[in-house]
Amino acid sequence: MTKPSVAFAICAVAAALGPILLAPVRAQTPTTAPAETRPDNIGHRRHLHAHNPPLPRSREAARFTTSREAPAHPLPAEDNAFTFVVFGDRTTGPANGLAVLADAVRDTNLLEPDFVMTVGDLVQGYNTEPDWLAQMREYKEVMDRLVCPWFPVAGNHDVYWRGPAGVEAPRGGNQVLFERHFGPLWYAFRHKNCWFIALYGDEGHPETGEQAFNKPDCQKMSPAQFDWLRETLHQARDADHVFVFLHHPRWLKGGYGDDWDRVHELLRSAGNVTAVFAGHIHYMRSDGPRDGIEYVTLATTGGTQEGIVPAAGYRHHFHVVTVRNGRVALACVPVGTLMDVREITGALSEDCTRLARLSPRLSEPLDVLENGAVDGTLVVSVANPARRAVEVALSARSDESRWAFTIAPRSRTLEPGQTQEFQITVRRQAGALDDTWRDAQLLLDMTYLGAGARYPIPTRTFDVPLSFARVRPPPPAREHALNLSGQDQCLQVRSDRLPVPNGPLTVECWFNARAYGERVGLVTKTESSDYGLFVSNAAPSFFIHVGGKYLSVGGERGSLQTGVWHHIAGVYDGQEARLYLDGKLVGSEQRRGNRKTNTLPLTIGADVTRTGGAMSYFDGQIDAVRVSTRARYEGRSFQPERRPAADEATVLLLNMDGAFGPWVLDESPRGANARLVGAPRIQPAE
Repeated sequence: MTKPSVAFAICAVAAALGPILLAPVRAQTPTTAPAETRPDNIGHRRHLHAHNPPLPRSREAARFTTSREAPAHPLPAEDNAFTFVVFGDRTTGPANGLAVLADAVRDTNLLEPDFVMTVGDLVQGYNTEPDWLAQMREYKEVMDRLVCPWFPVAGNHDVYWRGPAGVEAPRGGNQVLFERHFGPLWYAFRHKNCWFIALYGDEGHPETGEQAFNKPDCQKMSPAQFDWLRETLHQARDADHVFVFLHHPRWLKGGYGDDWDRVHELLRSAGNVTAVFAGHIHYMRSDGPRDGIEYVTLATTGGTQEGIVPAAGYRHHFHVVTVRNGRVALACVPVGTLMDVREITGALSEDCTRLARLSPRLSEPLDVLENGAVDGTLVVSVANPARRAVEVALSARSDESRWAFTIAPRSRTLEPGQTQEFQITVRRQAGALDDTWRDAQLLLDMTYLGAGARYPIPTRTFDVPLSFARVRPPPPAREHALNLSGQDQCLQVRSDRLPVPNGPLTVECWFNARAYGERVGLVTKTESSDYGLFVSNAAPSFFIHVGGKYLSVGGERGSLQTGVWHHIAGVYDGQEARLYLDGKLVGSEQRRGNRKTNTLPLTIGADVTRTGGAMSYFDGQIDAVRVSTRARYEGRSFQPERRPAADEATVLLLNMDGAFGPWVLDESPRGANARLVGAPRIQPAE
């Protein structure tokens, strides 16, 4: 097979790609209409044209095989050497995820590959038929804008079913819907003397039918699919290349178990399997070659993307595969760049992730005097946990002119395992502690020095640690409270300033709601760990992670009123969790065990997210938030204090007397202080 190289075309397209403006989308375009006449309903702003008509399709039955009864897919016409594209996960992504997918479709159309493969998770799923069908149409309407055929692979989001409480899930979840609208769960086709095999990785437990991607017994290939794969590989024995696609990278083992070992042996024995592609984990990595087979995992094409280290594969992208006799070229195409797929090894990904999550070790907080002055030296210690050298640079800033900083040294190259101490002289002129206050931050910049490229780590920003123990404003003449809008407003307290060791605790506050939603966080640190108070559906609840899972106590739905001040307290004494509302016991549950903690901020007025953000906001006022390292309340009732005081067991006390700059002062001995997020106000209590 011979044809002009596509490498220069790919490079030219990638070099031309710039930042893309994305917007929430709804794709409604018929697949047969000329691109110029289609309404631009997907928020796209670049190359809206298609230079050529769609590539010809083929329906040669002899080229398509499956043991399923679903309709066959139209196939690409056969030529010589060719390219194809692989898309990553689409689901659980941002509201503009379909716009990301649309950008990938349009960029792919510029390359005009022979076809596009996916690696699953096409729809959000985990739902019932009406919602599933709407999501399926959305996805297909965008994908059908490709000028080439595309082939789906089923992921867990595509087939897992979730429905109303008490309704039994159908065996196989939404498999029937997938086959009806996307095609067979497993299949293969031949193209230019190469074979392409799509496998199904969520057949479920062979006896119970349970579908779970983190349980080895649910992640085994059935005899029916395995036998079909063996027969298909036999049919493909004379192919130049065989490519395999599935959703789960089972070769990573862990929750997938070791069932892939026998599948790999089958692929190895075929002798012509070139590569296996998967997705699911939402970051990119290359594992192999193993026995001559490359294992490649894609990140996302519109799905959830944390973007921890974009340059190391945490990004929206697609892969371009160029196929020739005896060789295959792989390139990742994100927006405006090409990436070397084979360089993003597991080791590189792990190194960059460690750097992105690295927190420097800081010396003790500097004292803020009563007049607002600061004068001290901060020592910042940075270690390189990576297996390669890292460039480290430290700087400081503030939006307030009273601050001044002197840093020595400013930058260093650290070899693996090396540690560098930075001395920072921090000064602030005396000035009022009021709304004119602006924080001081440290900025940590790192660059991972890879074998063939530099990988910049996103800038990390840390507050200059300060102690406000000497600052104690007098209580206001009238009781004040934190006023929250129910949208994008909350308070947050850094986890490292709020030590609540394993053992007893009490978390409590007063609140006065204007409205209650279906999910509302009040005082939370809950993310598969730690503790939290919720008032969802006007019902109080307390969660605490003990003994490997959540221990929860809740009140009746609708038992909370609006426009009324309530006191809520969650107590854990080491063997029992208790929930109190207005001083009366709502319920209790017993369990002993270690508490699972996390490093997420304590979030007041919302539910914390796994990235330290906020969601499920509270609408109303909150006051007198106190966290203690002992079980303060027992028995069936007590009299709540409207304005509690701090004692030796108090690690956080926010009486909401006022704010200066972004801070609400903590009255506990810790001086933790809470940061205002989204500009809520401290106002007289209603």
